[in-house]
Amino acid sequence: MATFVLVHGAWHGAWCWRRVAWLLARNGHDVFTPTLTGVGERSHLLTPAIDLETHILDVVNEMKWQELNNVVLVGHSYGGMVISGVVEKMEKAISSFAMLDAFLPENGQAVVDIVSAPMRDGVLAAQRSGATALPTRSAAVFNVNEKDRAWVDAQCTPQPLQSFLQKLTLTGARERIANKTYIRATGYESPYFDLGLATARKRGWRTYELACGHDVMLDKPDRLTEILQEVA
Repeated sequence: MATFVLVHGAWHGAWCWRRVAWLLARNGHDVFTPTLTGVGERSHLLTPAIDLETHILDVVNEMKWQELNNVVLVGHSYGGMVISGVVEKMEKAISSFAMLDAFLPENGQAVVDIVSAPMRDGVLAAQRSGATALPTRSAAVFNVNEKDRAWVDAQCTPQPLQSFLQKLTLTGARERIANKTYIRATGYESPYFDLGLATARKRGWRTYELACGHDVMLDKPDRLTEILQEVA
């Protein structure tokens, strides 16, 4: 049996992994779904100081204090930034690394360096205005299945602004993990996730494509669970 650490994306929380976590646990796996500081049930902790490093440490400390080893580390969307930083600190504890429709950053990049120009302009405008967080985006924008859209909209919370602005320092630990996977949700148009998939293929990672919206864990929990068990 495997140990999974599932890291959510921006505006989300551990709640989005509920279906997949239940399926994995039912199959005998250990599953951890930390909620990052400032969002979800930890939204009351939102401050201007929360940045990408805060979120990296959220996951690092979960792994340290839960004494986790041979971890299958999974990051969704913005979670790709987070887990890329986590592996720099916890490389020896990670056996498999999976990006789920996620940012695949290079050394020195922040989210704001990767996203489309309109989104980048919005983030920089928020910074100039002195905002602490970025407002939520509609579930419809991410092509979440219609049945779940109202629920997702109700669950999402503002994203700490600095988490999109802080640059990530990478030294190659991610590439040293032997078992690496990229999963692309083809029902969500995104040039930077298309680039992530292409880059992963070029580097010899295992890749999958699923015909669904961006929140794969909600649209296709059964198939995603199968894939995660395969990559473990």
